[in-house]
Amino acid sequence: MKKYEEDRYIQEHIREHIYPWIKEKLVDHEVLGGRIISEKDTPLVSFVGDLMVVFVIKRENETFEILKENMLPPGCDIEKLYYKACENLAKNVHFVISQTLYGGFGIVADGHHEASSLCLKHIWNLCAEKLEDDLVIMAPAKDMVLFMPAKDLDGIEKMRIFGMESYKRNQDKISEKLMFFDREKKELRMYEQKD
Repeated sequence: MKKYEEDRYIQEHIREHIYPWIKEKLVDHEVLGGRIISEKDTPLVSFVGDLMVVFVIKRENETFEILKENMLPPGCDIEKLYYKACENLAKNVHFVISQTLYGGFGIVADGHHEASSLCLKHIWNLCAEKLEDDLVIMAPAKDMVLFMPAKDLDGIEKMRIFGMESYKRNQDKISEKLMFFDREKKELRMYEQKD
């Protein structure tokens, strides 16, 4: 029996429980089979800059398992899998915008999916419209996403310092780099600081 034929991996059983997780380094300290994630046997989607998306299956008791290629039936369309994972994320995870002590904003979810919010363009579009500006975003850890209006250069520096401290302290680091959400183009890309 192939792995994807096992009851716990049949697509119809896991389809609604697959989520995208953003990673820069293929390591996760909480997920089953994820301490070190191999590029050789794990479906990955290139994201922004050095970031990539891995897929996890949500199991009972808030545990997650890395989705491996041998858990997918032959010919599985990874792009469709990504869109389904994002649909599950938007439908099942409640994201809240919070304010930070330094005057910026953050995304709060459940401690597992905060960085996954980067996949949901509608969140960033809404925030950019409310703030009437482009956004500078930082995802230092799996459970932390920070952002500031792009015009607030002082606030961006405070966010960067706060984010770097969080990055250093967290086991499940994502990135030290800043991203930019273009309000007009509605796209996320790496931030290029102007001198």
